[in-house]
Amino acid sequence: MKQILMVGAGSVGGFFGAHLAKHLPHVSFLLRPRTLDAVRRNGLTIRSAGNTFTVHPDASSDARSLPRPDLIVLGVKAYDLDEVLDQIEPVMSDRTVILTLQNGIDTEDRILERFKRDCVIGGVAFIYSKIAEPGIIDHYKKGAVAIGELLGHESQRLLKIRELFAAAGIPCQISPDIRRAKWEKMCWNCVFNPLTVLIDDKVAKALDHPEMSNVIRQIVGEVASVAAARKVPLPADMPERVIKWTREIRDIHTSMYDDWKAGRQTEIRMLNGYIVEQGRAFGIPTPVNEALTAMIKTITEKERAGAGMIRIDGLVVTPVSFDRTAIDQLHREHHVEDVGALMPGMQGRAIKVQALLDIPALQVQADHVTFHSLDGKYAATLTIQQAKTFGLLLYERDGMPLTEHSGGPFRLITPGLGDLCANVKHVGRIEIVRGTGKDTRPADRPPECTPAERSSSY
Repeated sequence: MKQILMVGAGSVGGFFGAHLAKHLPHVSFLLRPRTLDAVRRNGLTIRSAGNTFTVHPDASSDARSLPRPDLIVLGVKAYDLDEVLDQIEPVMSDRTVILTLQNGIDTEDRILERFKRDCVIGGVAFIYSKIAEPGIIDHYKKGAVAIGELLGHESQRLLKIRELFAAAGIPCQISPDIRRAKWEKMCWNCVFNPLTVLIDDKVAKALDHPEMSNVIRQIVGEVASVAAARKVPLPADMPERVIKWTREIRDIHTSMYDDWKAGRQTEIRMLNGYIVEQGRAFGIPTPVNEALTAMIKTITEKERAGAGMIRIDGLVVTPVSFDRTAIDQLHREHHVEDVGALMPGMQGRAIKVQALLDIPALQVQADHVTFHSLDGKYAATLTIQQAKTFGLLLYERDGMPLTEHSGGPFRLITPGLGDLCANVKHVGRIEIVRGTGKDTRPADRPPECTPAERSSSY
């Protein structure tokens, strides 16, 4: 195994890859453009207490431009696996070996399914490190790996990989049951990764509250039940082992916590979400893991924006967003089933703007509403009373979402005010303002566009 390709230079791949590159001559990196730019300019730096060093490896965002690898080490997040497999497939030979260092359980099986041959060595990383910035990794604790053949035998390629890590000063243990080792780490990950996000603190805070002990046992118990169904039995005292391991690293945050704080995607779907998915497949109840998955997704996933979403902001206490599903779930009295009855020539189903404006708390100085198109080019401003009395957002036609050609996903119409008064296609934002806001409507609008009083058209 002469040529080594490290995929990723994050907290895991960056640390182990830099150590390999420091001691071995043929280590290259497959990186995302932002990280690639940083590494090309400044190298890859590892900052540990008493030992900081920088390497300048060969790197690219295209695996085909790097030396064809004998060993590929995956140091990326589990959710990036499919994209990575697409990237490395052109440089795979019938002798290439892939070492996995991902969290989660199904990485190895997905790789085998993709390449249809015995090309995988399973791995588990034990490390606490963080991305300080692209190309700079701060290392705090540990820095070892366990590796193993999926069938448990001690192969020549396994021994060679251990030699490579040993030459780089990285403790590398051969595991006779790497699948069990991965499930044991899964137990820890499913406990402390989500809990540190929920408590917004280090693992010690969860560890030190007596009430949490039973919660930890329930989480691990559900994981162990799924593992058993997958033919990987875990020790009966697994919850106690998880707690014992954690006492030695009680001062750390977790990778999920760090990803959340950095605004990155988390691995909740590959950890607790995987347990829930497998539990359903095997008929095993996993209520605690299901609750953790739901709560972490709610806390960490970024608010959706763009086509299909509409946001109310501006002079509101808290902005709110809706998609078609959320709008459809509002009470029937807020919907107009056939706008053609109010506005001849128009067809479809609409929601009353009043129903949307009644949800956020409007600030006291608010008196107008501006409806913005998604591209920001078009807008119409009405008084709050006009918007509530006449405004409709058309969102469905013939039981299907309103098409872009028809002004969808959301189109503002104002039966009773006239078509020229307020007809904004592709509405993506409703801004609560004071005074007249942005308005791209014709200056020569008919006088009925600004009535002082009009009875509701519906």
